[in-house]
Amino acid sequence: MTNETLTRSFIDLRAWAAGATVTMGEGDPFLAARAQLPLAPGPITAGLIALPEGAGVVGAMPADEFVIVESGVVRIVQGDTDIAMAEGDSIVLRGGAAFAWTADAASRLLFMRRTGGPAGDGAIIPVDADAPLVPSGAPLAELLVGPTPQCRNNSDWKSEDGEFMAGTWDSTPYHRRAMRYVHFELMYLLDGSVTFVDEAGAEGTFHKGDIFLVEQGASCSWDSRVHVKKIYCIYRPA
Repeated sequence: MTNETLTRSFIDLRAWAAGATVTMGEGDPFLAARAQLPLAPGPITAGLIALPEGAGVVGAMPADEFVIVESGVVRIVQGDTDIAMAEGDSIVLRGGAAFAWTADAASRLLFMRRTGGPAGDGAIIPVDADAPLVPSGAPLAELLVGPTPQCRNNSDWKSEDGEFMAGTWDSTPYHRRAMRYVHFELMYLLDGSVTFVDEAGAEGTFHKGDIFLVEQGASCSWDSRVHVKKIYCIYRPA
């Protein structure tokens, strides 16, 4: 499911990270203690950051990156901005961002990075899971099996070219036939559950607290029988 010859699909990132081998490169562990998910070559990379107990300093992020805490507690400090992140909390680190981090115990984060986009401004943007949501578009009518859902969204951040973004979304239950994903989407379920089936017939159900990635090029259906709320990070090329 993760190279050019296999079916693009959905990936349970917690399950993948449990067996991932972290290699320690040179430099600060935030950038060097990583395992990379084997995705097709392109502007999107994703994987695991394994921070040891301790502290460090990142001089400049090499590209825009979405980061979510899988386990542990991490503090990110940039000037007067001091962000304590527990499991499920997420931020966007813009390209060029300089910051200090501390972890009172070994902590694990999952990331999704986009390279080759507009130059970052060095900002750090928290994703607010409790932000007010506003009505947003529903899935295409021709793909729906049953009633049209009521969907809402809040976008915490979007790149200058509109291709890379992060925010919060929710929806009433719905069933959607398989569609081809023209984008990558990392999702963290805040509430509810959803079942995907890919074009090879593989089925996966994700519940509150799960973190997963749908690969660009995957053809998957969506079936949620209850209200779903999620944090998302999307790369959708123009």
